[in-house]
Amino acid sequence: MSDVPTPDEVWGQLTHLVMDSRDGWRRAVVERTGLPFSRFRVMKRLLPGPISVKQLAHAAAMDAPAATVTVNDLEQRGLVVREIDPTNRRCKLVSLTPAGRELILDALATPDPAPAAVAALTPAELRTLAELLRKLAE
Repeated sequence: MSDVPTPDEVWGQLTHLVMDSRDGWRRAVVERTGLPFSRFRVMKRLLPGPISVKQLAHAAAMDAPAATVTVNDLEQRGLVVREIDPTNRRCKLVSLTPAGRELILDALATPDPAPAAVAALTPAELRTLAELLRKLAE
């Protein structure tokens, strides 16, 4: 067995660290917004601008019927609107209302402190990790 981890092993460790350390933040977002976290995830994908329900479903890794139910709920809450796509009148685009945008921006301001393992790194280790993450983001 090699002492050099595979890319898949490192990716698994990274996703495990991130996914398992965000439960508190997720709960705080739910409390702050009064919405299920799944609704927050969908609304967050609308921040860049209007998209179709099909595109929204794909972006949020949902099937189209679930996305439609979600959009219906958010529309009833006054957080999103559907409008006819000016480039394809057969299609409707979903976008955030001003209230929806304000809610999402407020939710994104929810504190999300680093997990203890990251906070315990030395300044040199943090610098190295930040440099590696910048490289991965390129």
